[in-house]
Amino acid sequence: MEMDLRLESSLWIGNKRYLAVLTGWHFKWTEVDKNRDKITVSVPVAEVVGVEEGRVEILPQKSVEDTDKDFTVFYVKRSSSGASHGFLWRLGRTQFSCPSRALRDQWTKHLRTALKTHCPLRPHRLLVFINPFGGKKKGRKIYHSLVSPLFELAGISSHVIVTEKANQARDHLLKKDLTGFDGVVCVGGDGMFSEILHGVIGRTQQEAGLCENDPTVTLQPCPLHIGIIPAGSTDCVCYATVGVIDPVTSALHIIIGDSQPLDVCSVHYASALVRYSVSLLGYGFYGDVLAESEKHRWMGPLRYDYSGTMVFLSNRSYSGTVQYLPADPLLSSPRDKTCCLSGCGVCSRSTERLFTNGSDSGSLYSSYSGQFNTDSEGQWVSVEGRFKCMSLTCMSSSCARSPLGLSPSAHLADGTGDLILVWDTHPLGFLKFLHRHTSTQDQFDLPFVEVHRVKAVRFFLAGSIDEEVDEESGERSDGKSGEERRENGDRNGFQQRSMGRVTPNKEKTATPFMCLCCKKAPTVSVWNCDGEMLPVTDIFCKIQGQLVQLYARGIEDGTAIHNSSQEGGSV
Repeated sequence: MEMDLRLESSLWIGNKRYLAVLTGWHFKWTEVDKNRDKITVSVPVAEVVGVEEGRVEILPQKSVEDTDKDFTVFYVKRSSSGASHGFLWRLGRTQFSCPSRALRDQWTKHLRTALKTHCPLRPHRLLVFINPFGGKKKGRKIYHSLVSPLFELAGISSHVIVTEKANQARDHLLKKDLTGFDGVVCVGGDGMFSEILHGVIGRTQQEAGLCENDPTVTLQPCPLHIGIIPAGSTDCVCYATVGVIDPVTSALHIIIGDSQPLDVCSVHYASALVRYSVSLLGYGFYGDVLAESEKHRWMGPLRYDYSGTMVFLSNRSYSGTVQYLPADPLLSSPRDKTCCLSGCGVCSRSTERLFTNGSDSGSLYSSYSGQFNTDSEGQWVSVEGRFKCMSLTCMSSSCARSPLGLSPSAHLADGTGDLILVWDTHPLGFLKFLHRHTSTQDQFDLPFVEVHRVKAVRFFLAGSIDEEVDEESGERSDGKSGEERRENGDRNGFQQRSMGRVTPNKEKTATPFMCLCCKKAPTVSVWNCDGEMLPVTDIFCKIQGQLVQLYARGIEDGTAIHNSSQEGGSV
């Protein structure tokens, strides 16, 4: 097929002659009339956005000069993103002139055929949700001025819905007919993404006949891809999966059909699903900041800085018990100084592990759920004490203000999350921990901080694990004491073992400091789940490996292929 698509001829860019060659997989052109320092530009067919007859411009405004012998090729062009750690993608544009109209038609036909042949996963029809209230309230303008023209160039049709109320997008995805759509696009921030995430996951489980409320069920991976056009305040998910916060870059990833699997954490209380999380599930400091910020919504984005300062000065810590199921330390570690980049080897190997031995239960990786019912995959560990904060994340959770994020070595699609425990400590020590998130210093290299790569987590308030114990006799209705209950691990069958024997809970405490902002500190915090407060405190969390697919490819590193400088200009 590659030989059938091959085409070679002389073409002109301006007043310079080039030898253009289409091999099926690549389209390249080389300056002919120079003997030395010849310019060659090579563009993968997979990164060609569109081909138009005539002399055409798309951004900032579309203009078409209809000429018989010219055609314009649009493609992905990378550039440095400055302070960010990914690459900005721009719409490269080169205008070619042919000796005849017949040759022009031959070139456009071959290029379009190559796109159809080698890019079968590109979306053709998208469902677009725009949040007009997120961030700086520029969602509509961003989509119609920057994104829509690119979709039109690529031949993508879109059905656009501007949301008017909370959960409108989620409810639409759960109830409406989605036949014919290749993906869903979110124009907004992390809150809008979370809404679409819940809708897409919920719809998939409905159609698969799976119960989301059952924490032992391994959920069905979602066939609909999710694209993110950043238009919010933080855009953490976009930053952690693309490396930059830029609408054009994200739109181009959607157009070429990139696919990045993403782990999702399902959060349960008793026998009910509470919420899904991908970037931050935080208790203590992170929950208090969110709760405080809700009192000052009139301040806009500044409320988070104000609330963070007030909560820090309050110097709170909370008692609780954390149980976690460790991941295999031989596969990866949160302290191994690696980064999850495009083509990540850890995530690729995890794909093979998660998706082998598909079963008849409806889930491609249902065998993965066995680890929560047997001891073969790992043993539960329990720790108890007072914490400044604890957090669980399925990604680095990097953003512009925290370039390395909560856990710099976290992976997007390895079926694990990183659990970060910050024990009660002196305020200056905690301030050092917080400040390191804004620099390249290791925030885990502190004596009061622990980080663990996990597959599941449970949290209980101090004493709640023994809430059924009779106050006078110390006995439960089943005849077991609280101590016996912990040692036998008979709470829902989870055991606290290490190396085949029962281990006592670890407990760390620090001398409490006086609260600087309130007379009486609260004894219970709230959970911050991707910017939403949870109504419950005792929770069970399970990492659902590669549950959704994003229109992204991960963060490209310095070895990514750069397009050379080319004649003809770019937009």
